[in-house]
Amino acid sequence: MSEIQPTIVERGEQLYAFVRGAVRMDAFAVIADRLPELIGWLTSRGAEFNGAPFFRFNAIDMDGESEVEAGMPVVSAPEPEGDIGIAVLPAGRYVTVTHTGHPDRLFATITELREWAAREGLEWDMTVVDGVERWACRIESYLTDPRVEPDMSKWEIELAFRLAD
Repeated sequence: MSEIQPTIVERGEQLYAFVRGAVRMDAFAVIADRLPELIGWLTSRGAEFNGAPFFRFNAIDMDGESEVEAGMPVVSAPEPEGDIGIAVLPAGRYVTVTHTGHPDRLFATITELREWAAREGLEWDMTVVDGVERWACRIESYLTDPRVEPDMSKWEIELAFRLAD
């Protein structure tokens, strides 16, 4: 087991554009493959990016479909169109940790992060209803540009989970 180094940070609100989908975790590519389309749509409208692309997990159902957004932080947003929406990530205290490695290995890092938070007595801004986790804000930001580093085992992915107030 690796030793993760989580930190607690205060974040302000963040405007972003997104595409939302209901996906099974074993078919995550359904939503992941929408990121290039979203980035292309924003680029064609002159949007200025304000961070790395991410996935926001609104509802997680490991046995069924989870509600996930493929998102891109922006300075200002064009008018929404089709299934592309505009929203704001909430301000607040977040636990963050950076995972280096293949996205398939994220589950172990997430497990470690949750165990660390439990030991620290921290409470997530999340509720569980009928076995489904509903998060106020839980994101995975992809800090590595796959065009620059195609080797997924070298990718850096920042996890940021909002803490309860």
